[in-house]
Parts: sequence; structure tokens; C-alpha cells
Amino acid sequence: MKTKVGIIGAGPAGLMLSHLLHLTGIPSIIIESQSREYCEARVRAGLLEQWAADMLIETGAGARMQRECMTHSGIHISFGGALHDIDFLQLVGKQVTIYGQQEIVKDLIAQQLANGTPILFEASNVRLEGINGSHPAIHFTQDGQEQTIECDFIGGCDGFHGICRPTIPANVLTTYEREYPFGWLGILAQARPVADKLIYCSHPNGFALFSMRAPTLVRYYLQCTPNEDLNAWSDQRIWDELETRLGGTRPLERGPLIEKVVAPMRSFVVEPMQYGRLFLAGDSAHIVPSTGAKGMNLAFADARVLSQALSAFYRNGTTNLLEGYSRTCLDRVWKAQRFSWWMTRLFHSLPRETPFDSSCRLAELEHLVQSEAAAKSLAENYAGLSIDIKI
Repeated sequence: MKTKVGIIGAGPAGLMLSHLLHLTGIPSIIIESQSREYCEARVRAGLLEQWAADMLIETGAGARMQRECMTHSGIHISFGGALHDIDFLQLVGKQVTIYGQQEIVKDLIAQQLANGTPILFEASNVRLEGINGSHPAIHFTQDGQEQTIECDFIGGCDGFHGICRPTIPANVLTTYEREYPFGWLGILAQARPVADKLIYCSHPNGFALFSMRAPTLVRYYLQCTPNEDLNAWSDQRIWDELETRLGGTRPLERGPLIEKVVAPMRSFVVEPMQYGRLFLAGDSAHIVPSTGAKGMNLAFADARVLSQALSAFYRNGTTNLLEGYSRTCLDRVWKAQRFSWWMTRLFHSLPRETPFDSSCRLAELEHLVQSEAAAKSLAENYAGLSIDIKI
């Protein structure tokens, strides 16, 4: 097989990259190690910055999202038994969109297949060849047959555990990583959301987040140890602890649990995000703590930057945008890392936290809800820093 851009990974980064390339007439082929059913059922983040939601709509992939999403004008912050509102629309004129990542993946897969873009699921034994040359190749096995895609460029969108980043020589890459001394116990439950916006809770027992996926489907999280034993958490204990950390600021509706997982928390960045004709995008290059809701938005931003660079190359042969891809993306990535780290530090109680530390966190929370300047900074970062989204 031959194409202009070979893309490894049918997650948000790879699908959005292929979608944007199609709009500029650049063909691509996507390969994915998992089945289509797995990709479309994998529950992940579900919060879109305003520019990202606008991009889905403007590029023709957001029709179902417009019908089914929820839009939030801000967030609530709970501490000390009181609930405080941070109004993004009032502060920065922006809002965020709640729409499950798995639903976006469904929409983008359907869009690309309708466009005639091949998506080759359940590809195994993937390996890259010639990424330093002008015509790299992707070798893989599908349905027991050895396959090869010859292309001009490769989009490495195969996630943190994928094969693209390890293909780059180790002495080329610089890795920045932080492991946090806590995780999140997350549940998916059939219940009405506790409020009309997300609630970020700071409590002596630890952090809690009250989110939603639909009018009758909630996604809640509790701070826990990174290796928490799920068997120690009955449904009753989870609901009781959620209610405790909510601090009586809202009545909590309980419902049957659909999913119960523990996720570790980490920050990860690799530099550079490109090597030869291989360009990393999304989780293959960076991971952020979920506190800042930046993972899927960064994947879309990478895809946007790379599609613009490839479009310029095929349109007039210029390479300056391709050469600056890593630098352009990392500027946004590090700002998102800073914000996610700040949100994580602000709301989570750390092991061996001293009374001085906890008092400083409380003072910062009080400053945040009392100072318009502090609230505006949070709103600006949370709702999304500006980005060129012209098509």
C-alpha cells in the first residue's frame, strides 16, 4: 500500500490528524492494534476546550456532539463545607463541552470511513523502517498476512505504550516525568449528576471530582493510593466517601455502578516530538494528570499543528512548519503541564502533608475564589488557550 501519511493509532490524535488531512486533500491510512469495537467502547476523558469543540463542528465532525453534548459555563469548587462558582463565560467569554471521548472516536471513525480513508484494525507486529529517509515504511501483520504501507511521513499516535516513541534512538530523546503519590478511584454510575457543572472538592480525606457523561450518567473520582485494592471499596463505601468529601454542599443521588477502576497519576513529556519523518502526537509524546482535563485537547492540538505543517509541505514544498512542529507543540504542552500540575497540587492532600502545607493550600483556594484575577487565570487555562483553528 502507498499513501502520503501513514498513521499509527485510531485514538483522538490519529483520527483527528487523518480527518484534517482529508479536508486538505492529503490521503492517509490508519492502522490500529485493537478492534473497532474496543476503540469505540473505551471510556476515557470527556471534556473539550471551546476551540476543540468548535473545530469538530467547523470541520463537519461535530453534528452528533451538538445534539447530545452538555455545555458548561464554568466549574464549582468545594472546600470548607461551601461551594464556590468559577464562571468562565463571565471571566473569559468561553465555555467547555462535555462529550465522551469514546463518542468522539465513534464519530471520527465513521467520518473517516465515509471519506474512504482506510482504517486497518487489529494490526500486530508493527515496526517502522526508514524514518530518517524520504520514504519511510510501516510493516505489520493483519489477518495473518504481512503488510507494508509506504508513505512520505508517519504520524505516531499510538499512545504511551505504543511502538513509535521507542523507535526513536534513546540518545535523541529527553524525558521528563513525575509520578504522583496517589491515584484516582473512578466510577461510572447510572445517576443524575450532583450539579450542573463539574465540582472539584478539596477535603481533609482527599480530593474528589464530580463529573458527568450524560444527563443520567455520572463519572466520579476519589483520591486514593496508586495501588489501591478495589476489593476494599464496596459500592456503599464509595458512595459514603463521595458524600463525605462533597461536604454537604449538594444532595448526592446514588445509582448502580457500571465501572470501577483505579488510575495512577503521572506527568510525562518527551522532547523532541519528531525524528526524521516520524512525528509523535497525543499520549505517545505527553501525559498529563486528569485534574486539568487536557489530555484529549492536547492530542487535538498536536493533530492541528501537524496537519497544517503537512498541508504547507504538499501545497508549496515549505518545510519550516514541519521543522518547527515539536517546538510549536511543546510550547502548549508545557503550559498544559504547568496548569495540570497546579490543579493537582491545589486540590490533593499529599502524604506526610504538614499543617503548614495544608494551611497554604487552603489560603490559595480562598484566594482563588476571592480574587477575580486568580479566577480569570484558572478560567483562561481551563477553557483553553487560544489556537489557530482556521481550516
